[in-house]
Amino acid sequence: MGVPLASQRRLASLDGRRPTVATLCSHSSLQIFHGARVEGLPTLGISVGPPQKFYDAFPLARPDRFLSVARVSELPGVAGRLREEGAVLIPHGSFVEYLGPEAFGALDVPVFGNRAVLAWESDRRKEREWLESAGVSMPKRFEDASEVDGPVIVKYYGAKGGKGFYLAKNREALSEFRPTGPYVIQEYVLGTRYYMHFFYSPLSDRGYRVGHGSLELLGMDRRDEANIDELYKLGAQEELLRAGIRPTFVVTGNVPVILRESLLPKAFEVGARIIERSIELFGGMVGPFCVEGIMTEELEFKVFEISTRIVAGTNLFISGSPYSDLVAPGLSTGRRIAQEIEKARAEGRLAEILS
Repeated sequence: MGVPLASQRRLASLDGRRPTVATLCSHSSLQIFHGARVEGLPTLGISVGPPQKFYDAFPLARPDRFLSVARVSELPGVAGRLREEGAVLIPHGSFVEYLGPEAFGALDVPVFGNRAVLAWESDRRKEREWLESAGVSMPKRFEDASEVDGPVIVKYYGAKGGKGFYLAKNREALSEFRPTGPYVIQEYVLGTRYYMHFFYSPLSDRGYRVGHGSLELLGMDRRDEANIDELYKLGAQEELLRAGIRPTFVVTGNVPVILRESLLPKAFEVGARIIERSIELFGGMVGPFCVEGIMTEELEFKVFEISTRIVAGTNLFISGSPYSDLVAPGLSTGRRIAQEIEKARAEGRLAEILS
């Protein structure tokens, strides 16, 4: 597959120089900057307003330089400056959500990964088309509230950290939902949530082979949600409402978890199917992605979502996880991104991992 002309032009800004790892100062930026520093790559923090003082508290993760903008929406206007800096943008949840998938995809700056994936991730219907066609088991989806026959969860499009999600134990409770944007109605599956942090390298010729590259499992987490959690959610929501409290699913933190070793083959099979289908649909994914799902008591893993970039749960493992330590000691997802960029630069293969 040839390199599109737009990508060729963007990649020209990196000719003969080491890429500068750049991202929005939010979400997982500390980890991204730290990983780049460990691998010897320069870093640039994109700050909305003056740089946040808290970066001074973490000298090993403070970017080498900052570029300040008044609003995230101004980023397209400083694309030339970013190219002059030799920047490679690292997408994360806040970066894509605040700028918007379309605007992020149109940025005239080299981006780590295949920006074509944004159109599939940001639209929950297209995301489901991708995952179902990959043969991945998913919770049932309801096209209309009249079809609901049990507990459901309503989710808005995009990466919103759980904000606005609505849980209903039946069709009657769902009638109280007042949407504020595009959404989907999904079966509420009882089980244990697992957020599996994968990394796909099209450059690697070893490890768990998928396509022309390899698949790595770098970590796993669960999410702490603001004022509602797990099995008692269905009943807890009603009690909270009676007390005048609006239940939310806003993620406030992350908890490390380990999967039973006997279930790891299932985890890798799910990740591999998703990668193989992505190659067929839009040329494949590159780098980190998170498969988010529920393991039922029948040990079936039902995928409810995929995040096609580094996720905040990886921040648990800046010094490595029980999984990434078996790939390389002290390996974070941020560091793994920097390694992939440096390997591609050294081998003259940046066009395979940047877009």
